[in-house]
Amino acid sequence: MSRTRTALFAALALIAGGTGTALMAPTAGAATAAVPCAVDYQIQNDWGSGFTANVTVRNNGAPKTSWSLKWSYAGSQKVASGWNAKFSQSGSAVTVTNESYNGSLSTGGSTSFGFQGTYSGSNAVPASFTLDGVTCNVDSGGGDDGGGGDDGGGGTDPSGRVDNPYAGAKVYVNPEWSALAAAEPGGDRVSDEPTGVWLDRIAAIDGVNGGMGLRDHLDAALEQKGGGEEVVQLVVYDLPGRDCSALASNGELGPDDIDKYKSDFIDPIADILSDAKYASLRIVTTIEIDSLPNLVTNTGGKATATPQCDTMKANGNYVKGVGYALAQLGAIPNVYNYVDAGHHGWLGWDDNFGPTAQLFKQAATSEGASVDDVQGFITNTANYSALKEENFTIGDTVNGTSVRQSKWVDWNRYVDELSYAQAFREEAVSAGFNSDIGMLIDTSRNGWGGPGRPTGPGAKTSVDTYVEGGRIDRRIHVGNWCNQSGAGLGERPQAAPESGIDAYVWMKPPGESDGASQAVDNDEGKGFDRMCDPTYTGNARNNNNMSGALPDAPLSGHWFSAQFQELMDNAYPPLS
Repeated sequence: MSRTRTALFAALALIAGGTGTALMAPTAGAATAAVPCAVDYQIQNDWGSGFTANVTVRNNGAPKTSWSLKWSYAGSQKVASGWNAKFSQSGSAVTVTNESYNGSLSTGGSTSFGFQGTYSGSNAVPASFTLDGVTCNVDSGGGDDGGGGDDGGGGTDPSGRVDNPYAGAKVYVNPEWSALAAAEPGGDRVSDEPTGVWLDRIAAIDGVNGGMGLRDHLDAALEQKGGGEEVVQLVVYDLPGRDCSALASNGELGPDDIDKYKSDFIDPIADILSDAKYASLRIVTTIEIDSLPNLVTNTGGKATATPQCDTMKANGNYVKGVGYALAQLGAIPNVYNYVDAGHHGWLGWDDNFGPTAQLFKQAATSEGASVDDVQGFITNTANYSALKEENFTIGDTVNGTSVRQSKWVDWNRYVDELSYAQAFREEAVSAGFNSDIGMLIDTSRNGWGGPGRPTGPGAKTSVDTYVEGGRIDRRIHVGNWCNQSGAGLGERPQAAPESGIDAYVWMKPPGESDGASQAVDNDEGKGFDRMCDPTYTGNARNNNNMSGALPDAPLSGHWFSAQFQELMDNAYPPLS
């Protein structure tokens, strides 16, 4: 079970007195002078002999071109390895210095880094920190706080948003999912993990079949929040003509129902999220998964094209819908929009990669939206692509043949989600998005552990034996997406794990089905997709391979106990 602790002193918190005032960065003057620097040290995971931690440093003094943060442990803790900074340790004293790319800290600017450590006995948070010799988290006596507060998660933009909403924050644990997970044998090992709340139809806003609605979740998040920061993760998912290439996740709105999407779905969500009662929450939205990329890959006479996708490209309602959602939700200061950016096995090819970023820019500047309404992008949502292929890289060759020529990679530019997400971030910036955008990666089902996990590269007999023998992702084909056999829970949710990555998240709640394995009558607008049928021999989108789907699956979004058990069995890192 993960434990979270914080070293952010209460003096840095904004006390709103129940007024619902949004958390704002301190302005220059007395508030900045009073607290010269702030450090938020959070233990993300603790397994008794080791732990991972995330640290956010905020500079309230003069701008810096380099920095050095120091602390001392009271116990036996040792830093083993880290990311986004350089680490050294002498006895109990730890020194952390910047990398070349994050040495600049403006007044009010922040940076985050993380590390893995070991210990025996207790694992207490350090009592004090110094930034370039100045003690942090302590009022320097420069005056009263002037009503300002620390954002606890990076620099802010004029709206008051922090650079990375996950930094320095807990993330909402959905009690409905948590109860389902805990009821499974062994499920209490992960039932306290945060997962996304899916708003996948209009009725979900008020709650379906007596379940929790949006306000219920936000109220529960306020209770979980306590005195710290809290992220709530929402999936906004009900576009007209939704999922034009996947019948299992078709939606309730027809291709031309753009006005209903705006008035009956987005507007009510925006009304609730803008309630001052919820202004202290950091609300992360995943905007319309599997929508815009379909307009790039599944239209215009391509082998993978569908009439439904051609219709949505022609009527423009995916672009209009996403733009409208970004504009309305982006106007709320504590909402952070992340647009779904597919996954490497969908968009990693040259003819998909750049055009997708350009299409996102078009959507983000339509219907009153601007690039300022986009906090970043999320990849691998509800998918299975491996986070890191540890046994080969895109630059490897076998007997002079590039791995790009293997059947598995098939000329893709990327072999895993981390490399794809980091590259897509750069592509999006080149397309006109802000340079401070971040990425999320859904790691809920991409662990691929268990006895089938390769322990090293494959044989170098050929490029195919090399890739096949070493690849972590054990799907039959990278295009397979429905209830994949052999999958496991991936990296646990954590903030700022790698450069350019705001967080690893479990946006798809593990144990919720991708689609029914046979036709099921329903009132949810969900069709039967043969890719969820384990007997299906495939189509052009998976190069006519078997689907790799588990049998006896229920409708998408419904609880699938057998899959949840398999995900736990094949978790990587393994569950204890």
